[in-house]
Amino acid sequence: MASVASGKPYLTPNEAAALLMVAPATLRVWADKGLLKAHTTAGGHRRFLREDVDNFQRERDQINPHSAGECLRILIVDDETSLTRYLTALLKDIAGTHTATAGDGFSAGHLVHTFHPDVVLLDLMMDGLDGFQVCRQIKSDASTRHIRVIAITGYPTTENIERILAAGAETCLPKPLDEAKLLALLELQNRVRQP
Repeated sequence: MASVASGKPYLTPNEAAALLMVAPATLRVWADKGLLKAHTTAGGHRRFLREDVDNFQRERDQINPHSAGECLRILIVDDETSLTRYLTALLKDIAGTHTATAGDGFSAGHLVHTFHPDVVLLDLMMDGLDGFQVCRQIKSDASTRHIRVIAITGYPTTENIERILAAGAETCLPKPLDEAKLLALLELQNRVRQP
């Protein structure tokens, strides 16, 4: 991480991913989709200009109003009730959040249009409409494609991660969830209410 803070004009994929607090695989998808500008060295390695990464972060902050102190609406979609209860309790203790839960993909589709979340925490493996299908539906609809999708799974295989990133999720977190990493992705790490 010291190299990220060193001020050099270009970043390796790992450094850029660390700066944006996402997995390198997420960064690769963003670059492949043209969302984040990347350069290729003569040796075939991908590099990111610090200026491009900073601009990307600023643009991302502009479409995520919670970064300016507004309420962050989070939809938790998982058929594992113990996890939805845990996440609801965790986020309830954080100032400026409002949550809703869905136990299946069909209910999630309905809530996306009625609850209007900023972020969907989406389990991949559910009966009926699975997380891959839900994510594709969110990202294929012009009225919902701005919603951030953070996938969560107990089966973090390379294939599952690549499939959900290709469907439009920004990253995929393995279960059990790393609480600190989730809060950092949601940019809520500094909002925990004091006891």
